[in-house]
Amino acid sequence: MTRPFADRADAGRQLGAALQPGLGARPAVVVLGLPRGGVVVAAEVARVLAAPLDVLVVRKVGTPTNPELALGAVLADGPAVLNPRVLSAEQLDGGQVERLVAAERARCAEREGRYRPGRPPVDVEGRTVLLVDDGLATGATMRAAVAAVRGRGAGRVVVAVPVGPRETLAVLQREADEVVCLRRPLLFRAVGWAYADFRPTTDDDVVALLRSGPA
Repeated sequence: MTRPFADRADAGRQLGAALQPGLGARPAVVVLGLPRGGVVVAAEVARVLAAPLDVLVVRKVGTPTNPELALGAVLADGPAVLNPRVLSAEQLDGGQVERLVAAERARCAEREGRYRPGRPPVDVEGRTVLLVDDGLATGATMRAAVAAVRGRGAGRVVVAVPVGPRETLAVLQREADEVVCLRRPLLFRAVGWAYADFRPTTDDDVVALLRSGPA
């Protein structure tokens, strides 16, 4: 079976080409990649658009019994986005949720320091912000990213991904100003389905891309 994308870099080039006409000649565009894999896609988008590249560190908050089940998502600062259905099903009290969120916030801050040592984040105030990931599943981390850049004064928020399920994209269309997704399969399997090569991205990969990306 032929996959839509050879790898994340290929997906980024295709995504950048799809975004280019809609953005026109807007000078105030910034590309933010969600780590880790999203930064690889975002680096190619930024190259195609000749736009600044930065990272937005978002982490999933897992439940105590199942770390893979998304209770929500957080950044080092800004609002946490929580899933009320999971909260209700897990019957967690406020103290438990606060501790889980605080632990992931600390991990976000540590990772930001690793990715962007001694540098402040790119200023997004009044700018068109492209939030890029290598794909969507539940959308929890992307929803937190949208809320965060809105809180930082972004002028326009565009979610841009190579692949995602239709129900998740529908939720994000209500929260972002625009959603661009190249593949919206009727039967969504997993993000990796869309890639011939979906090998893991490392922290070192992210650091190297941020150092070499458009400034």
